[in-house]
Amino acid sequence: MIEVYTDGASKGNPGVSGAGVYIKAQGDISEFSFPLGVLSNHEAEFMAVIKALEICKEYYPGEILSFRCDSKIVVDVVESDFTKNQTFIPYLEKIRTEISHFPHVFFKWIPEKKNPNADRLARKAIYMQ
Repeated sequence: MIEVYTDGASKGNPGVSGAGVYIKAQGDISEFSFPLGVLSNHEAEFMAVIKALEICKEYYPGEILSFRCDSKIVVDVVESDFTKNQTFIPYLEKIRTEISHFPHVFFKWIPEKKNPNADRLARKAIYMQ
């Protein structure tokens, strides 16, 4: 099982945003920072999950993925596979498409203090723009 930690950050809301992805896989650790342009904090959180799924599709095809995310909104939307928020619908549709490439994908909400690596990577991405 691949452990995937994600976080999104915005400097302002909306503001310049970044996504951080921290992956523990087969004893190895991989770190990624993605500048995202101007987004809301919630949009950055969704984009972090999308970026992580794209990475896993390339490097860990067919694996079981266990996501850890400190955004309750993202976890709730993905787990329920539903949102009324029109802004989030395209993100959910992209996540659905990416999840379909894996046999099982699990999401778990974790507190921010348990997600320091992804947070660091997301904040780093803000300053890469």
